[in-house]
Amino acid sequence: MLKQIEEHIIEVEKFEADSIESAEHFRIKYLGKKGVLNDLFLAFKNVPNEEKKAFGQALNKLKIKAQEKVDALQKHFGDKEDQGNRKIDLTMSAEPLRLGTRHPLSIVKNDIIEIFSRLGFTISEGPEIEDDWHNFSALNLPEEHPARDMQDTFFIQRNPDTLLRTHTSSVQVRFMEKNDAPIRTISPGRVFRNEAISARAHCIFHQIEGLYIDENVSFADLKQTLLHFAQEFFGKETKIRLRPSYFPFTEPSAEVDISCNICKGKGCNICKYSGWVEILGCGMVDPNVLDNCGIDSKKYSGFAFGMGIERITMLKYQVKDLRLFFENDIRFLEQFKHA
Repeated sequence: MLKQIEEHIIEVEKFEADSIESAEHFRIKYLGKKGVLNDLFLAFKNVPNEEKKAFGQALNKLKIKAQEKVDALQKHFGDKEDQGNRKIDLTMSAEPLRLGTRHPLSIVKNDIIEIFSRLGFTISEGPEIEDDWHNFSALNLPEEHPARDMQDTFFIQRNPDTLLRTHTSSVQVRFMEKNDAPIRTISPGRVFRNEAISARAHCIFHQIEGLYIDENVSFADLKQTLLHFAQEFFGKETKIRLRPSYFPFTEPSAEVDISCNICKGKGCNICKYSGWVEILGCGMVDPNVLDNCGIDSKKYSGFAFGMGIERITMLKYQVKDLRLFFENDIRFLEQFKHA
């Protein structure tokens, strides 16, 4: 009997199944109700007492070996069955998906918004298709005003009073009409002008304009606000200078330059060797504009400023061709993955 058990142990150890069916036959042969182990346990009562210990140890060894073999076979063929039944997702990409990146204009816009949000400026938005009043007339640009020629406008042919906005100042007009002073808001958005597309100009571009109206607002408040922005965005060592300029909706008006952050004011091709780079226009809101929007110009004053996001982005990332922002070339956009 002991010799028979040893032969079974050797057979169990050497057994290899080539299919799930042969593995099942093996399980039934040894662990089934009419299997080898069941017969041997029934025969155990007929074994002489002096042989029972050795017989029992051998029988337990065979049982353990057989169970381990069955478990291993079930795991092996179970994994294969799961793989065979696994459904193929035909919607999956044949190649690994590449992580996307934020557009550089979005990165810079969000950075600018964050800086002014910390100063208490809220965000206001308005329609891209505007009427003449909000885009021109309310901003001290009546019909036939020569300053209208400063902005080549896309008019809607069927309705000459309807146009694509040329600046986000129209959003400021709408905001002043609906809200009482004090007002502190910035207006980011896309604008349109009928200009030839080149490395430095485009018919579509993006602006952020700011407006602050309250009692006793002065030009000094404007200058300090813009200095804070320049140093937060371009670095603590950045300086600004204001040059007199003309805008119909502000008086006095100024162009704002920053010290070139590339050459640190020494002169390079970016700043045209002047040490300064223009970034935005600004000024004190003309009293006529306040009155047009229902705000008492005798009680309140304010300042406004506007900047092109493309220009700021070109300075930050040293991009020399504005058209790259609109071409959606993945090789260009991937450079801003970690920006």
